[in-house]
Amino acid sequence: MTIAPPVSAPLSDAFGRRIDYVRLSVTDRCDLRCRYCMSEAMSFLPRQAILSLEELAELAGAFVARGVKRIRLTGGEPLVRRGIDDLARAIGRHLGHGLDELTLTTNATRLADHAAALADAGVRRINVSLDSRDPDRFRHITRTGDVAEVLAGIAAGKAAGLAIKINMVALKGVNEDEIAPMLRWCGEQGFDLTLIETMPLGVVEEDRTDRYLPLDAVRRDLERDFTLIPDIHRTGGPARYAKVSQTGGRIGFITPLTHNFCDGCNRLRVTVEGRLTMCLGHDDHVDLKQALREGGRDALDAAIDTALRLKPERHHFRIAGRGAAPAVTRHMSVTGG
Repeated sequence: MTIAPPVSAPLSDAFGRRIDYVRLSVTDRCDLRCRYCMSEAMSFLPRQAILSLEELAELAGAFVARGVKRIRLTGGEPLVRRGIDDLARAIGRHLGHGLDELTLTTNATRLADHAAALADAGVRRINVSLDSRDPDRFRHITRTGDVAEVLAGIAAGKAAGLAIKINMVALKGVNEDEIAPMLRWCGEQGFDLTLIETMPLGVVEEDRTDRYLPLDAVRRDLERDFTLIPDIHRTGGPARYAKVSQTGGRIGFITPLTHNFCDGCNRLRVTVEGRLTMCLGHDDHVDLKQALREGGRDALDAAIDTALRLKPERHHFRIAGRGAAPAVTRHMSVTGG
């Protein structure tokens, strides 16, 4: 099957930012319940409300035709979606025909069953969310998780030839003592590490004020033991990287609260129900599902163009006072990570 190269107008927003990266959520469901991300008693979308695998693949093709170079499959946990390997293969057919990279973010609990198929579909690197390697602490953070399953999934991904980056949310009073050991372990394994500030998305049982750990302070602490050299390496996302002299690896910092990075935003997010969210920090969206089902490609292109005109200049995340409502009402699992 021959895939035509991009032919439609490339994506650019009202602030002149070129959009070439789409994060495509395939499910809002997850087999973990991380305390900073989800409520313990989550309710999920009914099956009839979400896009089919065929519609997700069609959306991906439409974005490639508009000049999108990178697509990341997200969730929830994407590997709980039945048929995820087939979807990866369908989107992977665009690689070399407009699409430069297909990636995936996962908690790795099911990665052992999918790593080989993902690699065969053209996935070359993945992000794995891992906030602790301690079994008891991991179970506390995730409420239900077994870190042994995650580590087995990571090992399977490595064996399948996937480049792995560990994403670790820095949580004050929870895992701050594991950041330096995680950095050393990643160096030993040949993985990069990215640290992420907790984000005020969705109502959760814990107060995020108690858990917010500014990464500029974390970096200063790390620099007592590690030599961090600024690195121009980019993966398409908002992380800013440094080379770690002692390990030979990289560490990235995603700082939505301490250092706004919106001036270089190149991303759009599509939820599994077909809502194109122009910014993680805003509730506004454009309905692509209706355009896809009722109007075809022309309507889809028009809806995408509307979203680009509405894409805001920046988010306004902040950790407000104790008990304050989150900046955005939807959970990250609904948006797609």
